[in-house]
Amino acid sequence: MAKPAPQEQPIDEEDIDVEFETDEDELDQEGLADEDNYASLLESTDEPEEPELSAIENDADLSLEARPVPRITIHAYCSSPETGVVLQRAASDRRLTKAHVTVHMGGLAAAIGQYKHATTPNLVIVEDHSHHEELFANLLKFAEVCDPATKVMVIGKTNDVGLYRELIKQGVSEYLVSPLTPLQIIASISSIYVDPAAPPIGRSIAFVGAKGGVGSSTIAHHVGWCMSEGLEEDVTLIDLDIPFGTAGLDFNQDATQGIADALTSPERLDDVLLDRLLVKCTDHLSLFASPSVLDRDLDLDTETYESVLEIVRNMVPTVVLDVPHIWTPWTKHVLFTSDEVILTATPDLASLRNVKNIVDLVRAARPNDSPPRLVLNQVGVPKRPEIPEKDFAEATGIEPSLIIPFDAQLFGTAANNGQMVTEVAGNNKIKEGLKKLSFDVSGREPPETKNKGLLSMLGIG
Repeated sequence: MAKPAPQEQPIDEEDIDVEFETDEDELDQEGLADEDNYASLLESTDEPEEPELSAIENDADLSLEARPVPRITIHAYCSSPETGVVLQRAASDRRLTKAHVTVHMGGLAAAIGQYKHATTPNLVIVEDHSHHEELFANLLKFAEVCDPATKVMVIGKTNDVGLYRELIKQGVSEYLVSPLTPLQIIASISSIYVDPAAPPIGRSIAFVGAKGGVGSSTIAHHVGWCMSEGLEEDVTLIDLDIPFGTAGLDFNQDATQGIADALTSPERLDDVLLDRLLVKCTDHLSLFASPSVLDRDLDLDTETYESVLEIVRNMVPTVVLDVPHIWTPWTKHVLFTSDEVILTATPDLASLRNVKNIVDLVRAARPNDSPPRLVLNQVGVPKRPEIPEKDFAEATGIEPSLIIPFDAQLFGTAANNGQMVTEVAGNNKIKEGLKKLSFDVSGREPPETKNKGLLSMLGIG
């Protein structure tokens, strides 16, 4: 019997090679940088196009399963354009930035024809909508041209447990039922290449200010503190502002070593060196402080920052990143690859413009993730004209997750004492708001307060 003829039909007449690149000029999109009045900004409120499957893709459980994939080569052969589009979107996701992905049309028949004279990659994804007998016959032909070390993922339309078990028995690594979402594909690839017994990679939460002086570092430090204390979870706070970082001041720590030493020698960073460089603030909070000195010039590339952050994430469950207000390739990469992005802004025109630009850019680079969270800080400064919260949200397309009123006395006292607001303040809205934000970005529920019964109602015990 003659083998099926190859029917490869590349999307857009060429293979799709996904690269993680973003032009810096994109930040100045829609002419917003040239706007000079509040009214014109409010008119430019076009929402970025929402993914059709965003509600499914942003499912918290699925996001946790979709862990970063190692540096592998993946070839996909689709039989339907819809699956091809979903695979393209999955390939551009931050969790697959290390993988080399190409997407072809033609399904299983095209894959068989392709590998008659070529070596199969680490992973081949094939889509085939045939019935059971024909599907197994096609897979048998594919097995004749497939290297033993290559893993195979099959996409079909039959939701049958018996079929799934038989495919796994025949050596298929995973079977998925279409239609799919990008996160479903990424989670399945992760399950093949990431050891389920290995400890999970730490959750990274990046804080950045819409402009200088909006209090992003202060919010980052307080949220990190609340997570470590409220959830009793190990948190490492990394101050990435090498010359002007304030984490050491806010936590009343004098760190002579820290993040700068790790960045200058990333190849030496291991468990022992990391423990020596970290400053232990509490039982659950460690500080990777900046030296805050001006006699060291660090002009480092994105790969250096990525390698150090990856090492830290492999050692602690939560990493809080205090990102300075600069726009460089490495700061963009930190924002694009973090699990959560929190923007801090004040209710003024410059912040509004910058928030809209950054939100649009981050959402375009992270289509399978939740949009950045917005913290509106220093609201209600006496005699200062401010943009109303409703108008700020309408113009930027994002509702504030937390609004912090201006309180110079509270924050000033905490900063001067090297303490957190939650230590200085009593039971007020700022303290409770910071706690709620810390629980939200951690992806965990706050611990339930134990009911002590009648004694607690009477104020006893």
